[in-house]
Amino acid sequence: MDYQLDLNWPDFIQRYWQKRPVVLKRGFKNFIDPISPDELAGLAMENEVDSRLVSHQDGKWQVSHGPFESYDHLGESNWSLLVQAVNNWHEPSAALMRPFRFLPDWRIDDLMVSFAVPGGGVGPHLDQYDVFIIQGTGRRRWRVGEKIPMKQHCPHPDLLQVEPFDAIIDEEMEPGDILYIPPGFPHEGYSLENAINYSVGFRAPSGRELISSFADYALANELGSYRFTDPDVPSRDCPAQILPQELEGIRQVMLDVINQPTHFAHWFGEFISQSRHELDVAPPEPPYQPDEIYDALQQGDVLSRLGGLRVLTIGDAVYVNGERIECSHPDVLTVLAHHQEITLEELGDALDDPSVLAQIAALVNAGYWYFSGE
Repeated sequence: MDYQLDLNWPDFIQRYWQKRPVVLKRGFKNFIDPISPDELAGLAMENEVDSRLVSHQDGKWQVSHGPFESYDHLGESNWSLLVQAVNNWHEPSAALMRPFRFLPDWRIDDLMVSFAVPGGGVGPHLDQYDVFIIQGTGRRRWRVGEKIPMKQHCPHPDLLQVEPFDAIIDEEMEPGDILYIPPGFPHEGYSLENAINYSVGFRAPSGRELISSFADYALANELGSYRFTDPDVPSRDCPAQILPQELEGIRQVMLDVINQPTHFAHWFGEFISQSRHELDVAPPEPPYQPDEIYDALQQGDVLSRLGGLRVLTIGDAVYVNGERIECSHPDVLTVLAHHQEITLEELGDALDDPSVLAQIAALVNAGYWYFSGE
């Protein structure tokens, strides 16, 4: 399915992105669900898939995590099934991510899909990332409040909610409608009938997450082995005193580890190109030989990128799922990063170079690209 998003992106960025929530009525005209409730329930039975059931009965919230063996215990109201990174496992659903590529790939995270029966939802809550919520089959009512300081509480150890809030958006969503919510705006949605929702979420790494990852990189690459020095150690009134200039010197030692542009770019490329969820990697058996790659493309076969695979560029470097890849033809790397599907035409004369065919074969044999229809 080729989903066409009816949205003026420059106007949206100027007026709403990370500023205000908004409902985009009929953002997708004649919307068709890429996945059925039964298919979603089947995914939630798989070990590798991150899923949860949230229910609310008699004032009590319950959360259980997949994989699930059965749904027979569920009633006809007040529960919802939520499955993360469906784009990693279900190719038709991955197509829903493509209309949002006006925004940079490194910011886009995953597609969470939820199925809810009447009254189903996860309660009023905050997210610390941007999200576009697409209404599929059924109807769901959404309320969004103003971005103000709010206390959070846990009605269940796995569920973080906020207190009731006054709504600045109170809308009944129908198929094809889209609700955009920036970080920090409280919101609550509950189904009016059996309904499916698709949430396109965005990555917003915290300072803690970034520092932790860079520290791991620094250790692995033996950065920052130099030590603090003070050849003109200043005198002080008391030996126990740490002087401001010494504190600044220690801070500078730490900053010098980060202030290495080449290492910093390489770390961030590795870090941000890693998927936060499992990928449906299935290396071909037997592995492709380089000449078989060439023959398949010559025959008109299409090389497709694995759903959820993150392919990002920093300068001339290309990172695929946490690794930098090399190629003697930079244009080939650009094609791999830019296109979800690749044909002979995109690769052109570069295929005359055996090293290019070998590189593409290695990526296919890793399970990162595959020939459509296999």
